Amino acid sequence: MDRETRAFAESHFRRLRGQPGGGAGAPPGRVDFIASPASFSYADFLKRYLLPNVPCVFSCAFTEAWGARRCWVTPGGRPDFQHLLRTYGDAVVPVADCGRQEYNAHPKEHMLLRDYLRYWAEHIESGYSSPRGCLYLKDWHLCRDSSVEDVFTLPVYFSSDWLNEYWDALDVDDYRFVYMGPAGSCHQYPRRGHCSPALELTQEAGEMVFVPSGWHHQVHNLEDTISINHNWVNGCNLANMWHFLQQELRAVQQEVSQWRETMPDWHHHCQVIMKSCTGINFEEFYHFLKVIAERRLLLLAEGTDSGAMEGGAGSGLGPHQAAFDVSRITEVLASVVAHPDFQKVDTGMSSPQPEELLQQLEEVVASTASL
Repeated sequence: MDRETRAFAESHFRRLRGQPGGGAGAPPGRVDFIASPASFSYADFLKRYLLPNVPCVFSCAFTEAWGARRCWVTPGGRPDFQHLLRTYGDAVVPVADCGRQEYNAHPKEHMLLRDYLRYWAEHIESGYSSPRGCLYLKDWHLCRDSSVEDVFTLPVYFSSDWLNEYWDALDVDDYRFVYMGPAGSCHQYPRRGHCSPALELTQEAGEMVFVPSGWHHQVHNLEDTISINHNWVNGCNLANMWHFLQQELRAVQQEVSQWRETMPDWHHHCQVIMKSCTGINFEEFYHFLKVIAERRLLLLAEGTDSGAMEGGAGSGLGPHQAAFDVSRITEVLASVVAHPDFQKVDTGMSSPQPEELLQQLEEVVASTASL
């Protein structure tokens, strides 16, 4: 991120005045196609798609160097079962049954990849039919579990990635997934009653789709398919994340409101329930903000490029990106600290305390305004 791009982004959020960005207007009538990396910069992506929160498709030219494209498919473009079997055959993978539904998801089981590949090959040989139904390998944390080969190189457009930076720093989890499945497999059906009219597109081999923050999506594989999915959060959709968490807590509180007067530590139990539903609660959200903030403060203090962050995304987006990140964390943290339900959260073990971190960030924002 350069000075001009940072100024543009900060002006965008000043106009929003603390409101979450994106998702409020009508969806575009078409999805833009980005043909060449040579003519499309990070600033172009941020201004035209990331800040407005609208989708786009990147051509296969953006993924030409990926190991997955070299090794995972045959010259004819089919999944290379033999290579996958040799390289990952003993990996335990999650597999969903597309023909069954439990709540809002397909039920999953775990199996060895070699067993799934055997099922897949037999499914194809039987004319895409099987007594076991249509099974879909989904949410395989290959990047966390294996370093056998260079599966993919994260494009610069997605490298401001706080979500995976945070989990990589903790060495606990990640949000990078591999999906594999036969023609007809599918995932993530939205609740249609709550959605705008859908945009439909056909993603060709090697292409990338940017799905904006807060957008539901549904995938139907027209052919035998392998895909890499990378979920991320950064300063551009941080306010959306905070807004979502507040909505989720209100929903939990409403659901268990009848026990408010009789349940000891009712507010604490609401946070526990919220984390079980969403994977995060207010306490962990503060820890998330703290980890990213401390890394950006260190980066600004050292005056080094963000690509040097140990264990980070290696974005190489520079000090203006770090200063922008700090400004976004500061605005959202101020809202967190002022929230009455966050004030009931026990942060006694946190160092620094939220108010102390907020004061530190506000001082840095003032000092980097002329950077």
